[in-house]
Amino acid sequence: MRLPFLFVLGTVMIDAMGIGLVLPIMPELIVEVQGGTLADAAIWGGVLSTAFAAMQFVFGPILGNLSDAYGRRTILLVSLFVMSLDYVVMALAGSIWLLLAGRIVGGITAATHATAAAFMADVSKPHEKAANFGLLGAAFGVGFVLGPVIGGGLSEYGTRAPFWAAAVLSALSFLLGLMVMPETVTDKTRRAFSLRRANPVNSLRAIAALPGIRPMLWVYFLYSVSIYVYPAIWAYFTTERFGWSPQMIGLSLGIYGIGMAAVQGGLIRPATRHLGERVTIIYGMVFEIVSFVLLAFLTNGFIALLLIPITAIGAVVTPALQALTSRATPDSQQGELQGVLTSLHALSMVISPLVMTTVFAQFIRPDATFYLPGAPFLLAMLLMCAGFAMFLRARPAVA
Repeated sequence: MRLPFLFVLGTVMIDAMGIGLVLPIMPELIVEVQGGTLADAAIWGGVLSTAFAAMQFVFGPILGNLSDAYGRRTILLVSLFVMSLDYVVMALAGSIWLLLAGRIVGGITAATHATAAAFMADVSKPHEKAANFGLLGAAFGVGFVLGPVIGGGLSEYGTRAPFWAAAVLSALSFLLGLMVMPETVTDKTRRAFSLRRANPVNSLRAIAALPGIRPMLWVYFLYSVSIYVYPAIWAYFTTERFGWSPQMIGLSLGIYGIGMAAVQGGLIRPATRHLGERVTIIYGMVFEIVSFVLLAFLTNGFIALLLIPITAIGAVVTPALQALTSRATPDSQQGELQGVLTSLHALSMVISPLVMTTVFAQFIRPDATFYLPGAPFLLAMLLMCAGFAMFLRARPAVA
């Protein structure tokens, strides 16, 4: 099982690299194809991110349920193949509408994170789940280290070069999966596909009906909305506040990725072993709240770089939350659960980019009553506080 395990981690890493590759060039790319100011580009960036996330919201439960019925292997491989073609289309796109179409297809293919997490649930013992979900997060973090740095470097060759690189990476991952990926869904755990349950609302109802799960889903959603402030506005915020270039933006995202990988790949295991998942989540959310406040008022780019690894400590929250909800869910519904979590994360990505980029644009316009590029971080802090208060009252059951 070692090679398949590494393939799934590699797939998540490559997905993150594909996302991170294009982040540093998005402000410049949008201005290139659409024209306008940085504030206008931020609004369009929010629209593109929202389209991507809306597709994840709709297709997360569909792919999760399909993987429960037809297996993890098929879903992962088909999605990787389509993803590679989608990046080619985006590399050739000459209008904002073709970029939008590319993000719609990309959102569908990226919904396979639920399938990767379901694979981890398939092959993990109950006490291993938090650590193995942490490895998924670490793989994502490593991808985020490499992606933005490479994307920033490739921007020297034009705004389209990162898309070509992402297409190649996705195609290579597809070929590797063909050779090494087995099927982990057995006849015992296989569950017939139901279009009714694949509906994101019905899937959410089915999972929320499990004992103690509903409040945890709310916590996961609020946490995701607030934490998505980073990818939603980071490129625009650092351009406006610090005057950073795409290369510097890529470097800063790489530093965050290193911190996230170190936390989810290394810190999560001893943290959950010694503190338990609940206390680990509490500490992680407190770190995030403090980080948001500091970033909101920060004016020194060098200090921002020093602060980035500290903000990454909060990355322990996601795998610990996944472990709590996974342990409270029957084996036959692991794919459905991960699909629901993917949908909730995607719904947060629908809401957060539109809200955060709009707040950012309003606070940097020449006629703004109060100039504060970091205003979205204050909004994220308030949402995190709401999720934190809800988590303190939650008591999930164990299946």
